[in-house]
Amino acid sequence: MAGKAQFRFSFGPWNIHEGADVFGPTVRNTVELAQKLKMYKKMGFDGVQFHDDDAVPNVDVPHDQMIKQAQEMKKMISGEGLTAEFVAPRLWEHPLTVDGGFTANDAKARQYANDRCKKTIDIANVLGTKNIVLWPAREGIYVNESKDHVLASKRFVEAVNAMLEYDPDIRILGEMKPNEPMDHAYLPTTGHFLALCYKTVDPDRCGILIESAHAILAGLDPAIEMGYALYHKKLWSVHLNDQNGLKFDEDRIFGAVNLKRAFDQVLVLYDNDFGAKGEFVGLDVKALRTQEDSVATHHLSHSREIFLLLLEVVKGLDRSQLEEYRKNRNYEDLELFIIKAIMGKV
Repeated sequence: MAGKAQFRFSFGPWNIHEGADVFGPTVRNTVELAQKLKMYKKMGFDGVQFHDDDAVPNVDVPHDQMIKQAQEMKKMISGEGLTAEFVAPRLWEHPLTVDGGFTANDAKARQYANDRCKKTIDIANVLGTKNIVLWPAREGIYVNESKDHVLASKRFVEAVNAMLEYDPDIRILGEMKPNEPMDHAYLPTTGHFLALCYKTVDPDRCGILIESAHAILAGLDPAIEMGYALYHKKLWSVHLNDQNGLKFDEDRIFGAVNLKRAFDQVLVLYDNDFGAKGEFVGLDVKALRTQEDSVATHHLSHSREIFLLLLEVVKGLDRSQLEEYRKNRNYEDLELFIIKAIMGKV
């Protein structure tokens, strides 16, 4: 057992939102970014997750203007005592990327994606982070024959290589998801992106961000996925949340659906010293549409609180008893032992 790391937490500005979804309009008032940033420390968070156009109003402006806006954002977060955890290029909302960016059939779309990633890197350097997160939202297919799948894999590697070669200090974190918005995503799981890492020009600078719900949507267990990435020494961030099964991405609060599954994620992170090298525990959760403005940040503070409560259970777990159950292959009693520990009955 390790567990020497001190956990620190992050979330993105999009996690405080108006509550609109594809089936309904907004239900809450807009909270300005400056006001959101003032909420972080009050809720116990130290890191800010950014998309490129969270950090600046618009990336499609003259470069000097974009850099000046990034510098203003750096002053804002520093003034609140916050750190930028990462910056991610938002490639999935631009008209050029309706068929993907890296894997698009249109060369102009691929060039746009490549250029935008370079802008993201420039923004990240201003904000003081070397972490670039890739969520390949539209890198996939609706119609199987619409793309050459071998060529798409090649193009994805080329895109990552272009980013690594543009800046020798950045790290690329793949945040994989099996579907939504695409029917079938290229690189749908942690293992897929890990394999891609070893095909790049610098595998040491390619790693993983695992989101709980994304693993669940793939029919996988988040803790097992985290353990696999930890074995490769490539788990560089997590987005903890929960999910009501194989549906659209609901981003429920951490542990809300399956507390034992949440416990297992805390266990594997704690036992493998996740956070010892400065990694954040990221939360990517949505407030329910039912929530009024005054309580529309509770999903964030509750998720952090649940993590810390489960952490105390993990720390207090009788490890000799755990090993005895494992040694004797007594998994029925082991399961009861864990459930009783979570319930505070041991």
